[in-house]
This record gives sequence, C-alpha cells and structure tokens, in this order.
Amino acid sequence: MIVYLDTSALVKLFVEEAYSDRVRQAVSGARSVATHAIAYVEACAAFARAAHARGTDALFPALRRNLDIQWEAWEILNVTEPLIRRAADLAGRCRLRGYDSLHLAAAESTFEVFRGHVPFHFAVFDGQLTDAARQIGIPLLEA
Repeated sequence: MIVYLDTSALVKLFVEEAYSDRVRQAVSGARSVATHAIAYVEACAAFARAAHARGTDALFPALRRNLDIQWEAWEILNVTEPLIRRAADLAGRCRLRGYDSLHLAAAESTFEVFRGHVPFHFAVFDGQLTDAARQIGIPLLEA
C-alpha cells in the first residue's frame, strides 16, 4: 500500500489527535509513504502552535527531530511546473486553498503512478480537501 500524507494526517503521527492511531497504523503497514515538501514547513508550524498551546518550549524541537527522522524514509515530492499548474486547476475547480490544492495535485500524481499496481490511500483530515479528493476519484484512508 502507498499512503500519501497531507499535513493534517502527517501531524497526527507526532501530535496525539483524533485518528492518530489510524494514521500510525496505515503508515506502519505502508510499502511507501509520500508527501509534498511543503508539508515540512506546514507540520513545523503546527508543532509550534502545539508547543505554545501546551506551554512548553522543549516540545517543538522534539517534534521536529522526530519529523526529521521520518522524513528521510519517505518519498518527498517537490515543486514542478506541471504540478503547480495542476494545483492551480484544482484550486479553481474545487475552491481549495493554495497549499491544499498542491497536496491534492501531488496525491493525484502519486495515485496515477501506482494506479492498478499497488493500493493507494490519501490520508487527509480536512473536510474540504477530502471532498475534493472524492470528487476527482482519489482513494481515501478511511478514519
């Protein structure tokens, strides 16, 4: 199984939230985990918010270290002109925010590579992005 993590799912691996166990289970059983490079900064921003909310400065560097360890094992998609163009199309079609449309385009691209060969799941916990993925036919990780 291939799992693509958008940032909402990626953060659940490191910060205990609803469905964290489901994401961890999917990642541990996956043949490969993919995400887009932008997820790194988005996750770090979420980690900073979590550390601030919990009132502990030590939490952010610990979460980032854990992300760095995992990051090395994952397939990281980078910005390409065709991916940016597809994300722009999806932003207009699905009325998504910019980075959400980029994650959707990256998940779609990954899905297309493996379609028919390896099971694929898009792990996402944002309602609008979930709806957009359904609309374009990307298989979702069920909660």
